[in-house]
Amino acid sequence: MRLKGKHIILGLTGSIAAYKAAYLLRGLVKEGADVQVVMTPAAKEFITPVTMSALSGRPVASDFFAANDGTWHSHVDMGQWADLMLVAPVTAATLGKLAHGIADNLLVTTYMSAKCPVYLAPAMDLDMFRHPSTLKNLDILRSFGNVILEPGEGELASGLHGKGRMQEPEQLVEEVVAFFHSKKKLLNKKVLVTAGPTYEKIDPVRFIGNYSSGKMGFALAEKLAEQGAQVVLVAGPVSLKLAHPSIQRIDVQSASEMHEACLQHFPQMDAAVMCAAVADYRPKKIASQKIKRQAREMFIDLEATADIAASLGKLKTNSQLLVGFALETNDEAQNALGKLQKKNLDFIVLNSLQDQGAGFGVDTNKITILSKDNNVQLFELKHKTEVAADIVEKLTQELAKL
Repeated sequence: MRLKGKHIILGLTGSIAAYKAAYLLRGLVKEGADVQVVMTPAAKEFITPVTMSALSGRPVASDFFAANDGTWHSHVDMGQWADLMLVAPVTAATLGKLAHGIADNLLVTTYMSAKCPVYLAPAMDLDMFRHPSTLKNLDILRSFGNVILEPGEGELASGLHGKGRMQEPEQLVEEVVAFFHSKKKLLNKKVLVTAGPTYEKIDPVRFIGNYSSGKMGFALAEKLAEQGAQVVLVAGPVSLKLAHPSIQRIDVQSASEMHEACLQHFPQMDAAVMCAAVADYRPKKIASQKIKRQAREMFIDLEATADIAASLGKLKTNSQLLVGFALETNDEAQNALGKLQKKNLDFIVLNSLQDQGAGFGVDTNKITILSKDNNVQLFELKHKTEVAADIVEKLTQELAKL
């Protein structure tokens, strides 16, 4: 009874692999889980709700309204009730709906109300899996902090490595058990993360900024929280949203505001990850009114902003870990090592604009981690959520040494 007391939503879509869901459900119930089955209309063409209801001991939810008397299935209540939502199998059509929020059935609306991790096990033929639209939808879903698509420790093997074939029910059950029983390596640790750009005002409508989207920093915050860390995220002006409910978010605009927030929180932290792309300079004077176009050159006097990582490096104690980021265009390793030493960092994450698929505005990144003990780790191009997992693993290892 390894899942006793756990609430699981099992979603089914219209795939030939839907027959496997009966075995999956039986395995989850055998382990003690309380399972609510949610089926799309197409799923009922492959396996009957009667079968799933008999195995789960609960009425199957499929339509918004359960009967003609006005009673209905509340996707909000189900989303808040669940400790885990597992959708197996997931068709290409449902992947698209989940990725783009097309809430035209009860399963998708329940998914959009879920406050828990959501595990997806795709099932489709190889050509459909390889189609650019499917791959794009998978990338979108990977960028959501609470959606897991790929195999890994404590995660469901989704079949992405099996040419679109849904994972076998027995293995899915074991992965669910591993998820609930996996040790959170950063439990009770406090970590500060900075993310996104800063905007340095020129006048009320103009600013100096950069192209940072904040995706890398937000992915790091989510991964740290998944491992049990208490995360304080200081975010520049970005449009991203957080999935994990325990992350404390502080929104700032300028480098000085980010600097102040970091100085306030860092003394209470076990570690800090400086992922934000902070402006190096700001206008000396900010015009109180919009600057009008003139038929002559205009000059803006700039002054240096505070170096946040260096400031924290001066405050860092022997029981704290400080991680920096370096985005370089030339002499990458040499420049990164210089920053590591100058700012008193424990390790630095280097990515180069020379690497295709890395840098600002994309969902992927290619990094190198350089440590103060001269250790160098090279990583291949990966989605930023996977890159975040690599960085968090390194941070976990280094914290254990303190």
